[in-house]
Amino acid sequence: MRHVIALDVGGTGMKAALAGPGGEVLHRARRDTGRDRGPDAVVAGILDFATELRAYGTEHFGTPAAAAGVAVPGIVDEAEGVAVYAANLGWRDVPLRDALAERLGIPVALGHDVRTGALAEGRVGAGRGADRFLFVALGTGIAGGIGVEGRVESGAHGFAGEIGHIVVRPQGAPCPCGQRGCLERFASAAAVSGAWAAASGDPDADAADCAKAVESGDPRARAVWQEAVDALADGLVTALTLLDPRTLIIGGGLAEAGETLFAPLREAIDRRITFQKQPSIVPAALGDTAGCLGAGLLAWDLLDRTDPTEVTP
Repeated sequence: MRHVIALDVGGTGMKAALAGPGGEVLHRARRDTGRDRGPDAVVAGILDFATELRAYGTEHFGTPAAAAGVAVPGIVDEAEGVAVYAANLGWRDVPLRDALAERLGIPVALGHDVRTGALAEGRVGAGRGADRFLFVALGTGIAGGIGVEGRVESGAHGFAGEIGHIVVRPQGAPCPCGQRGCLERFASAAAVSGAWAAASGDPDADAADCAKAVESGDPRARAVWQEAVDALADGLVTALTLLDPRTLIIGGGLAEAGETLFAPLREAIDRRITFQKQPSIVPAALGDTAGCLGAGLLAWDLLDRTDPTEVTP
């Protein structure tokens, strides 16, 4: 059976699949990223994992994978196939696409993890059928993907969708990016966890605990939560004004709070918009499988654009 390798590289673990032409998952696998062993070991682990996946496909489906798609975190130059920088993996300027293509002997596409997840949500998830959508992942940080007519923008320099670094509170908390008052300093899961740990006096409390306390009526939790929602609404209205998406998809750990997040967020955005049209605001549908599914889509897209006998795109 014709298939592709789909690989989603995270800070702690890698999720992989062999995907058929219709997106069907034929095989799944997971492995630790191994970042504690250093960046070179991480790259070696990715190459070895991909090689194992190729061998599995050859043995079980009678033919090697036709292409591979790989999603990685950090700054990614998708056109050149280079993993430019990832703080949590410790690498800089890794020519990962070429390394994988040489090891596997097939075309390889490299993508940014959040934009790749956005691609999957747009085509087969919560944004299916929307001609323009914005995907926002509320995790340790905040990042997004801008979807237009079935593709996701990477921008001229690979930074498209970095909504977490819209300044929403000028002169606010410093951000590692060098600015002050960035959205992710106030509305990410990490930010809510830190604020609730301080407010509750429990250093182990996290954003999920805060959401539960909001649901139970704790006024301290409601204050922390509302501050995050207000900051998020300010950032999103800026994005909506610029991009005018038909659908706004919210994913990541904070979105797991469900209507505890979505109900006040819709209200906060509605209070802020004037001439803008509020898009449909929906939770992501694919969970932690989005990056892997999107990597498979990158691989199939690559085959549509290239001669499958070529080794590099």
